[in-house]
Amino acid sequence: MAQTFIIKGDVVTNPSDNDFGRAQYVRITATADVTGALEESNGSTGIGQFYLEDGDTVIIEKHPAEKITCATSKASAVGSPRG
Repeated sequence: MAQTFIIKGDVVTNPSDNDFGRAQYVRITATADVTGALEESNGSTGIGQFYLEDGDTVIIEKHPAEKITCATSKASAVGSPRG
């Protein structure tokens, strides 16, 4: 099933401590099996982790200052068409 979302930024390869321009929603596609992390704005305090298998896609909702690290992935800021 196709997803509808609003594009809000460039694609970032293997993001590390990235807030994606203070985006609230970030779309991530795994390019290999990977465990990603959501972190506080300081980049060192973990909030939680998520696991994606190669080819999986997820949209993470976060606070604008929070950062995402997710090796072996492609990610970009998106907006919700419902909001």
